[in-house]
Amino acid sequence: MYIVVQKARNRIIRKLTEIPFVQAKSELVYQKALKKHLVNLPVLSTSDRTLVETIKRDGIAITSLSALGIPSNPRFFQVAKKLMSEIPKSISSEKNEFVVHATSQQIMEHPEIFLWGVEQRLLNIVENYLGLPVAYQGVFFRRDIANEVAIQSRLWHVDLEDKKVLKIIVYLNDVNDDGGPFQYIPQSLTSTVVRSLKYRPRYITEEIMQQALSPSHWKSCTGISGTVIFAGTAGIFHRGKIPLADDRFAVFFDYTSRQPRQPFYSTLTLPKENLRSLVKNLSEAQKNCVFWQQHDKI
Repeated sequence: MYIVVQKARNRIIRKLTEIPFVQAKSELVYQKALKKHLVNLPVLSTSDRTLVETIKRDGIAITSLSALGIPSNPRFFQVAKKLMSEIPKSISSEKNEFVVHATSQQIMEHPEIFLWGVEQRLLNIVENYLGLPVAYQGVFFRRDIANEVAIQSRLWHVDLEDKKVLKIIVYLNDVNDDGGPFQYIPQSLTSTVVRSLKYRPRYITEEIMQQALSPSHWKSCTGISGTVIFAGTAGIFHRGKIPLADDRFAVFFDYTSRQPRQPFYSTLTLPKENLRSLVKNLSEAQKNCVFWQQHDKI
């Protein structure tokens, strides 16, 4: 019953945010917050500043764990590769199953994966992209199944939970164009398609997208194991292309500001007591990215 009420409430809020007057007022508040926080943005290295500028310009920046050179990368990658073997190919008999996630228990047993998402250097990159204090929305360890199911995140969509949303995606196996790559439409073209389709929050089939924009403009993020993708998913149409050859293993880290457009938006799946256990040795700044909601207590 609670889930039904929550979904109904969120639908009402989403409708309210689409009212032009509400949108205009929200934009004024947003721009004021950006201006106020500008002096508080973390200082970045030249390479990280270039990374942020690329995401802002294109909606996407592709690098690798080795290029990032974060000290915890080797341990994170080792643990993530180990967890791959523990994710079953299926957990139900439903014909529409297309992805298997690591369970909360498995994430707790492999804390290095969750904690990589609150590496201070990554948070600094995210904050400079968002322009506002960071809310770490959590981690999703995914096994995307090689089948023909075309639903949900395998369809084109734009994330509208906040003005800006950043996902950091780490491939754990080699992903070619038949391996289920993250696909996107460049930021410069996404705005045109949004207007053409009069886009509202929904999934767009491949057939409809083909009518709006030639597939020659669709971009696939392919790469070897250890490839890292920074995706500004509120500014680009994107999807996970259906893997044809092999299952795709990837870890997704999600971030928004602490005042998302959808005020009740949160994707954290771990209980608060588990989160407190995970972050007990982190800095206050890192903890605040996890426990970002005002009613949360660290």
